[in-house]
Amino acid sequence: MSNQTLTSLQQQLARRQISSRELITDTLARIEAQNPALNAFITVDRAGALAAADAADAALAAGTAGPLAGLPIAHKDLFCTEGVLTTCGSRMLASFTSPYDAHVVSQLKAAGAVSVGKTNMDEFAMGSTNENSHFGAVKNPWDVTRVPGGSSGGSAVAVAAGLVPAATGTDTGGSIRQPAALCGITGIKPTYGIVSRYGMIAYASSLDQGGPLARTAEDCALLLNHMAGFDRRDSTSLERAPEDYARHLDLPLAGLRIGLPREYFGDGLADDVRTAVETALAELRKLGASTVEISLPNTHLAIPAYYVIAPAEASSNLSRFDGVRYGHRAAGYKDLAEMYARSRAEGFGAEVKRRILVGTYVLSHGYYDAYYIKAQQLRRLIADDFRQALTQCDVIAGPVAPTAAWPLGQMADDPVQMYLADIYTLAVNLAGLPGLSTPAGFSREGLPVGLQLIGNYFDEARLLGVAHRLQQATDWHLRTPG
Repeated sequence: MSNQTLTSLQQQLARRQISSRELITDTLARIEAQNPALNAFITVDRAGALAAADAADAALAAGTAGPLAGLPIAHKDLFCTEGVLTTCGSRMLASFTSPYDAHVVSQLKAAGAVSVGKTNMDEFAMGSTNENSHFGAVKNPWDVTRVPGGSSGGSAVAVAAGLVPAATGTDTGGSIRQPAALCGITGIKPTYGIVSRYGMIAYASSLDQGGPLARTAEDCALLLNHMAGFDRRDSTSLERAPEDYARHLDLPLAGLRIGLPREYFGDGLADDVRTAVETALAELRKLGASTVEISLPNTHLAIPAYYVIAPAEASSNLSRFDGVRYGHRAAGYKDLAEMYARSRAEGFGAEVKRRILVGTYVLSHGYYDAYYIKAQQLRRLIADDFRQALTQCDVIAGPVAPTAAWPLGQMADDPVQMYLADIYTLAVNLAGLPGLSTPAGFSREGLPVGLQLIGNYFDEARLLGVAHRLQQATDWHLRTPG
């Protein structure tokens, strides 16, 4: 049953060709066999998954099943899950069992999906390689000596390796799209506010957004139909009428204008990635789309703007982890101040500490106006670039990352190089736009390459439709690691 799509498994369950119990048992066996080599999962909820599978089989037999009844799914380990560990990849929360479900988790559970466990991630979603986890690095299934991308690397690997057909992730600066690209699957970051952040442990509140990872665009549309929706508990949740994100899957691409930013195809883009992206664009032209050159002149400002705004918000969000109410507490201390200092020093990893320090600095007296306010002004310029560009085209396309997956440890001593890997994805989060990664071929070393599609606000259905038509014409999304 491995490497089947969510849609295919949904049909088999509906026809009673397989039972959810059989499907979940097979899924758990694959995780047990392969996770030691990949480290994609932090927690596997075997008992909870089998109980949910039996409930799904009963609902299917009674005709009362939800649309995702019996289908296995994994959650990135920053979505709170009632009664199950929610660690955020950190020692700080290594023993935290959530007393409630995140909105995304409860929505998928209500639709009948069966959670089999929690996937590994960069600590508090801070990283582009999934090496910054208290529980160890995640390995790319195409080459276990290479990174899977981060911070949703555990979810991407779980799907790419065929452990689960779909998983949830979050994207603050590319953390769904980048691991999807480096692992050869599909992932979409929706418009900011489409998916509730309630129960999603925050990194940078104005940038974080949940979304699905799966093998196909069709599966992502199916999941997004149940992940999206207004939630009164999240003040940034958008109150909009429900929509079917699968409604444009079969629309022809004739007349579609695809904008190609000249800034995305300049120096720094590896030749084999450029070739793969251009090959994918040629396929879209065969399907009737046209391409037009556009400009996003402030692209180069995305990295400095992001790495001021995101750490500033992280500094505020992570201040709650102080060893008092929950989270890691140091074993010995003389007074309250030392308890705070030792608990945070022991509980947080190096990358999290680095970003907290940067964020605290830019928010401090005398630097707030010079750095944080200036970064917000740059954010507006970047959003204006997209607004202008999308008057000239319907969607924007380009690479997801400058290279294919790089070796583990290559950027361990140079965090700035890791930050530069996000050059094509950060601006989408700063503008709050939807962005998608779909498989687009392979590098000269046989590693997956992703094509990024960026749309206007609330244009997720169009992006999924473009990706689906490309996937109907190619087989890149069907290829699996050896």
